[in-house]
Amino acid sequence: MKRIIIKHLKWIFMGGETIKWVSWYDEAIQEDNPDSIQKKEILDALMEKHNFQIEYVIVDYAEYADKVTSSLLAGQPIGDIIRLARPWMIPTLTKQDLFWPVDEYTDNDHVFLQQYTDNYSQFEGKGYGFRAGILGASSGIFYNRTLMDSLGMSPLQGYVDEDNWNWETFIEVAKKANKDTNNDGKLDTWGLATASLLVQALAANDANLAVENKQNLEDQKTIEALNFLSQLSTEDVARPTEGGDWTEPAQFFREGNTLMYAGSDYEMDSFKEDMPDYDIGFLPFPKGPSAKGYSSHNTIPNYLTIPKTVEHPEQLLYIYEKMNDIESIYDYPQQNSFETLFSNEEDIENAKLAGETINVVDKEEAYPSMPFYEFQGEILEGTSVTTVVEKYKEPFQSAIDEVWKQ
Repeated sequence: MKRIIIKHLKWIFMGGETIKWVSWYDEAIQEDNPDSIQKKEILDALMEKHNFQIEYVIVDYAEYADKVTSSLLAGQPIGDIIRLARPWMIPTLTKQDLFWPVDEYTDNDHVFLQQYTDNYSQFEGKGYGFRAGILGASSGIFYNRTLMDSLGMSPLQGYVDEDNWNWETFIEVAKKANKDTNNDGKLDTWGLATASLLVQALAANDANLAVENKQNLEDQKTIEALNFLSQLSTEDVARPTEGGDWTEPAQFFREGNTLMYAGSDYEMDSFKEDMPDYDIGFLPFPKGPSAKGYSSHNTIPNYLTIPKTVEHPEQLLYIYEKMNDIESIYDYPQQNSFETLFSNEEDIENAKLAGETINVVDKEEAYPSMPFYEFQGEILEGTSVTTVVEKYKEPFQSAIDEVWKQ
């Protein structure tokens, strides 16, 4: 593990200068646990030693991208440290040389999450973003242990323990839970809340719809994910929609008669509140056939950036590194959160496992003209994968070109 603190010969914050840190939420250190208290003490000492202050600027998320973009293009960025999402800056703003690359300052992997600099914020061989803390939310499969037991099913944890939790076993489990328990000729328990799982499947198979400036629909890993989605639909694996909106699958799960729901770790709080009579478990999303391991997904990764108008970016990175370079009291970064969300040790281990790798899936957030939902919808309606890919590869490429050729 590298722990190389950036070295500096000169400081410019000698006149009480204020660093503006811009985000869509309050990024001031909340002294709500021993780790954050350590960080605040370090920052206070740095501010006193080098005579500077930090102002945390909050911009409403609905207006954020437009306000930040217009300020950057006008040559008057609204902050010195600005949180940005990848689609808002790469490639359009980055290729205008509006940000400092930060690769040479982020070697300390005790602090910096290398995936954010080396992958998520890469543009033409340089990384423009940095971030500490956690990679992001762990996404996976919530399941109803109470329903599992009542249906006489084998514990789902066994598939993970045996390293046999994949798309094939996932479908087998879902089908087993599709039952008519009262013999009235209609299903009254279901195995899966929805078949609309394209993003999760792509991430779980190390696939993406776009790779830099090219559509990626014909890649074998993508085809495998599309075939999986098609199987969920054509074989009636999932509970059919009742015409609800995007919240419908979670509502189905809350009814207590649906075994599995694909979601993210933070949803556990609401499930515990809304389903007090059920024992809810958590598994990683099953591995795809081309995957190296379990993965969570992210469609809009975000990180901190430094505009080119900042004269000494290395000093801001020094401050950020120093305040985050602590000896944590926790065994792993999400311990406090996971132990609050989950009471079962197996669920905690599964959440840790799911969050070790987070794969980005680019869709309409990155390419506004991309007909993602129409594309997914045709697969779910039973149109063959070959037909759908052939129909949409040009519209996907056109949507990508709109962004990359600006």
